[in-house]
Amino acid sequence: MINDTIRKFGHPATLVRDYEHWVVLLRPAQVTAGSLVLAAKGDATAFGALPQQAFIEQGAIIAELEAALRRTVAYERINYLMLMMVDPHVHFHVFPRYSGNRSFAGIDIVDQGWSGAPDLKSAITLDDEAIGLGVRALTSQWH
Repeated sequence: MINDTIRKFGHPATLVRDYEHWVVLLRPAQVTAGSLVLAAKGDATAFGALPQQAFIEQGAIIAELEAALRRTVAYERINYLMLMMVDPHVHFHVFPRYSGNRSFAGIDIVDQGWSGAPDLKSAITLDDEAIGLGVRALTSQWH
C-alpha cells in the first residue's frame, strides 16, 4: 500500500524500484547526488511494527541500492537517516557521501556537509525533467 509519506516524496514519478514491502524513491530535494528515500509500504509508523519479511527484504534492497549508487555517483560513504518527525511512516533518507562534487540528473551537486553530517538545508530541488533523468540514471544501474 502506498502511504502519504511515499506520495509526499513524489511517487509515482520518483519511483526507482518497487518491492513487496518497500519502495525506493529518488528524493526530489537532493542533498547529495543520488539522494534516495527507502520507504516501507503500509501504515507502520514505528520501525519495530514492520513485518519480519520486511526486514529480510530490506537486507537485499540495501545491497542492490548501494551497488546502483556506487555505479551511478561513485560515493565514498553512505548515510541512512531515519527521521520520521514530519513524515510519520517508516522511511530512511539515503545520502551518498563524497568529497567534491558529482554530476547527476543534469546538474552538479556538491556534498556541502562533507566530511561531517549531511547538510539538509543545502538540498537542491529537482524539476520534473531532472527527476526523470535521475530515475532513469539509477534504474539503468540497478541489477
